[in-house]
Amino acid sequence: MSLDAAQFLADLDRLRQIGAYRTGVHRPTFGSEDMESRHWLAAAMEAAGLEARIDGIGNVLGRHRGPGPHVLAGSHIETQNQAGWLDGVLGVVAALALARAGLPVDVCAYADEEGHWGDFLGSRSLIGAVDEAELDAARNRHDGRPLREALREAGLAGRERLRLEPGRYRGAFELHIEQGTQLEQAGMRIGVVTGIVGIRQWRITITGQQDHTGGTTMAERRDAGLTTVRLLAALDQAMPMAAGPRSVWTTGRILLEPNAPQIIPGRAEITFSFRDLSPEIMDRMEDCLRRVVQESNRRERCPAVLEPIGHTAPSPCDPAMRAALRGAAEQLCPGAWTEMPSGAIHDSQILARVMPVAMLFVPSIGGISHHWAEDTKREDLALGMEVLFEGARRFLAR
Repeated sequence: MSLDAAQFLADLDRLRQIGAYRTGVHRPTFGSEDMESRHWLAAAMEAAGLEARIDGIGNVLGRHRGPGPHVLAGSHIETQNQAGWLDGVLGVVAALALARAGLPVDVCAYADEEGHWGDFLGSRSLIGAVDEAELDAARNRHDGRPLREALREAGLAGRERLRLEPGRYRGAFELHIEQGTQLEQAGMRIGVVTGIVGIRQWRITITGQQDHTGGTTMAERRDAGLTTVRLLAALDQAMPMAAGPRSVWTTGRILLEPNAPQIIPGRAEITFSFRDLSPEIMDRMEDCLRRVVQESNRRERCPAVLEPIGHTAPSPCDPAMRAALRGAAEQLCPGAWTEMPSGAIHDSQILARVMPVAMLFVPSIGGISHHWAEDTKREDLALGMEVLFEGARRFLAR
């Protein structure tokens, strides 16, 4: 078995040309560029000796034709709009390189990890967690176009949706860019992922009284916008006392109604989320959120209602797979690797419901991702590929 690092880098460069945008890529799910990349991948899988199929939701699965034990490896191949050239694609091309090197690997590009049409549709479909009713209801998050229409235009309508074969895999590997600055700031070249954070997402609805900005005195006002500002400031002050060292919390969206300059806002809707690898820390953060909302309702004229809208549990990486990656990292870059959690979510988190998973990070220059300036040094890309290969080899040899 031998790894062809030059071919690995050449494949990354080839996919960078499909949907090229400035120094990045614009390749949204089921668009013409995305489908071109999927067909390119299926052909490359066949050339590598795999049995390749593109299924009815766009997953591209290349099955190893020989005996096991097998591992699964891959990531996603579509991009965010006007985004980077490595997010997701790195893991797919790395998985293809593993297969070319002779490891008993099934390679997969999981469809729509970036969520243009839904929540991890491809990987959830592969484990049987997507029904036809969900596909009927799915709409594009940007323009509201029905998913069924997009699947027809992409030539996927009527195709079978694949399911991962129970018992076939010892585990699933995923190589990915870090999408943060921790490796770069620490002078490290490899991150062995300890686990993928959980996310709890909430809708906070604040109800006031819409009114005229000139005729309504300050004493009379029930301003949902001002209550929103004070509530979020209180949350940002209180959360550090409940959070862990790597916890994060985000106000991702604020909607004011009617959102007009001469009208006092009568309603506000906030999307608020937090992430951590520890369920206990997330419980503390949830308690903090509830207390802050309760205190807001005691002080403010505009009541706030808290509603959970999403809950993803943390996914620890498999100890044996992590040990294999640690050993490979120490062999290939002694002293230049570290263990770390993944602050972003990935398809591996879905696969963890049915099999052991492990992830490996390479540094992101400046921490930039989901932007066309996203990049990683070529020597770090090659090193990540080598560590993944050696780690997977060690794990399969156990």
